[in-house]
Amino acid sequence: MQGLKYFYKSAKWSKIIRQNIFKTKKEDYLRAAVFNGPEKIEIRQWENPICSDSEILIKVEYCAICGTDVRTFFHGHKKVVPPAIIGHEITGEVVEIGRNVKTELKIGQRIVPVTSIGCGVCRLCRKGFFNLCPDTKALGYFYPGGFAEYMIIPELAVKQNAYVLLPENVSSLECSLIEPLSCVINAQNYLKIQEHDNVVIYGGGPIGFMHAVLAGACGADNIIMIDPAFDRLKKFGSLFEGLIFLDPGKEDIVKKVKEITSGFGADVVITACPAKQAQVEAFSIIAPRGRISFFGGLPKDDSTILIDSNTIHYNEISVFGAFASNKPDYQKAADLISSRKIDPSKFITKVISLEDIEKGIRLVKEGSVLKVVVKI
Repeated sequence: MQGLKYFYKSAKWSKIIRQNIFKTKKEDYLRAAVFNGPEKIEIRQWENPICSDSEILIKVEYCAICGTDVRTFFHGHKKVVPPAIIGHEITGEVVEIGRNVKTELKIGQRIVPVTSIGCGVCRLCRKGFFNLCPDTKALGYFYPGGFAEYMIIPELAVKQNAYVLLPENVSSLECSLIEPLSCVINAQNYLKIQEHDNVVIYGGGPIGFMHAVLAGACGADNIIMIDPAFDRLKKFGSLFEGLIFLDPGKEDIVKKVKEITSGFGADVVITACPAKQAQVEAFSIIAPRGRISFFGGLPKDDSTILIDSNTIHYNEISVFGAFASNKPDYQKAADLISSRKIDPSKFITKVISLEDIEKGIRLVKEGSVLKVVVKI
């Protein structure tokens, strides 16, 4: 009974603090884009989250639209139970810190929350691989995400220090790219791209171009990008220097890659798209001792490919998977943006209001934009 009284008083006190901070007319509600099932999303009132003694509350500033958000909107997601608030490419301002939270964070600081939250106790979590925890509970999936005015950094995330401070010289809008860039960094951690490497990237979306820019920063010589939507590839590719574009509808990709690399093949192949053909073809263009990254996953009901394992065996090929990211990848992404080795303005095509979120999702799906960011 004492515990219940304490909880009631604590929750009531927390709510009074929140009302003071929010200074909003609708004290008990916030605006959110609520996902109600495939192709059903509405802007409506949602109950304001109460920050417990072990949590952190942030005011969301921007949340970019991810390819996973698009797939969730059209097809649903097994880890998203409607009604739900999705969105995980978030920047926000700290507005409340629970009294039991031990942190150097201060009210008013800007942060990017880390999406993957592990159980914190399993073997993988103890190694820092929270993204691979068998019981991962991610922001924007299990926990409410960033397509809302306010959101909670839950206790498990707080214990894992699952957030990074935004660089002072970078805007909150630009920092909305930290999360997707962190995923690219996680993949390239395995690939160890170095000077004079030849890199082939399948997929001309924002992730493909992030891979290209990061490979260039590592000193790669030839960076070749392939996408059947070739006009789109050239359109957005014009924003970036030193890239080679190939049209799989008009060119023999294997022959062309061999020509560009003096018959040697690619040192690194990255499939930044959900395409079987790209994964299979990677083994035909990879050089001996080359590295392949299956960055883009395949549809769950059609994820089997046929490969000649002797290609891997006799040519000493390394094949890596890559899924999500962890805090060190976020920090590196923040540092790359802060140092201007990555220019976010080249990736952000459109900034929209929360009310236009469905329009933004459909723009991403049709490929007429590179990156859409929602201003909350």
